[in-house]
Amino acid sequence: MLVYQDLLSGDELLSDSFPYKEIENGMLWEVEGKWVVQGAVSVDIGANPSAEGADDEEGVDDQAVKVVDIVDTFRLQEQPPFDKKQFIAYVKKYIKNLTPKLQPEKQDQFKKGIEGATKYLVSKLKDFQYFVGESMHDDGTMVFAYYKEGATDPTFLYLAHGLKEVKC
Repeated sequence: MLVYQDLLSGDELLSDSFPYKEIENGMLWEVEGKWVVQGAVSVDIGANPSAEGADDEEGVDDQAVKVVDIVDTFRLQEQPPFDKKQFIAYVKKYIKNLTPKLQPEKQDQFKKGIEGATKYLVSKLKDFQYFVGESMHDDGTMVFAYYKEGATDPTFLYLAHGLKEVKC
């Protein structure tokens, strides 16, 4: 199994069990999330409640909750939304912190592609939910979630150069 860690914080942000598609010249990874129900356990003991005089509404509240699989699996922490000025300031700081951690050939690729990726992200700013890893390292790699038109499940965007592949 492969896990993708944030190069800056060390937080696990993704694994190969969630396939990704490269977009924006490989600068961003697009990953489909899913809403899942957690904690719901359906046990059929073979009894017929209506025959036993039980009401259809009667039962155990097992406190089932709906969560997004990626957010839950990697314990992503939601952050307040950015306006354009705050987002550009974040990107500038992110570039400054990430570039020295990249190998020389990746640095060049990152510098060439980050502007296009940033423009793409800025065009969707108002639609995003913002997440960081569980350590809540505010200078780390941000994960962006949004809903494509008509979709009921969120799509996540990752800055590919900010992730390090680790074999488990």
